[in-house]
Amino acid sequence: MTTIRLEICVDSPAGFIAAVEGGADRIELCLGLSVGGLTPSPGLMELARISPVPVRAMIRSRTGDFVCDRYDVDAMRRDIDALRQAGLAGVVIGANRPDGHLDEATLMQLRHHARGLEIALHRAIDLTPDPVAAVDIAADLGFDSILTSGGAVYAADGLEIITAMTQRAAGRIEVMAGSGITPDNAANIIAITGVRAIHASGAVTLPAQGMRAVALGFVPPHIKTTDLQTVMRLRQIVTDSARLAA
Repeated sequence: MTTIRLEICVDSPAGFIAAVEGGADRIELCLGLSVGGLTPSPGLMELARISPVPVRAMIRSRTGDFVCDRYDVDAMRRDIDALRQAGLAGVVIGANRPDGHLDEATLMQLRHHARGLEIALHRAIDLTPDPVAAVDIAADLGFDSILTSGGAVYAADGLEIITAMTQRAAGRIEVMAGSGITPDNAANIIAITGVRAIHASGAVTLPAQGMRAVALGFVPPHIKTTDLQTVMRLRQIVTDSARLAA
């Protein structure tokens, strides 16, 4: 049967447990998913050591763009060291030049520092002038996976580019569709693009608990949290899509 992977991104201990129990094939571990994901804390990485499925950690030391100076790169190298110490499977990185093209020199440096680990290129590729051509760069640099929305805000709006990227990859590198993937659109995205991996948060939005904390600005009025039932629904959709693609 054709294999289609379900990767769930999480930014909390509860989210990690929901992803595991819901049947994720792989987990992306972060903090701050509301800002696109940041490097997870050492404690969260240590918790993920018990995972029965591979865990990759986001390596991103700050919010903002993906144009990195030498201090950013130094922090990212140290974060990779912490991830390796925690025994996780891989890293998720990205870097752009000011003109939007992939920063090949920085990516090569980080790729070398992460040798022996799985390595994924995050949606920095969506900022490039030509995401399809950038697939060749990622493959040549030795990346295992690319996460992309096809240059759109949501993957459902970037289907044509995701399809072209998947065809360009030609099995050399995994192209994983992500951003705004839900149980309502996952099957359609897989069927149209031909991707063999999807990336989702499996999250639901809930009112925050503790109005005093909201009033003081510690938490927003509503929060997103990884939902076990949503992950399970995504798991079933991915399984069914793999059978149809066989």
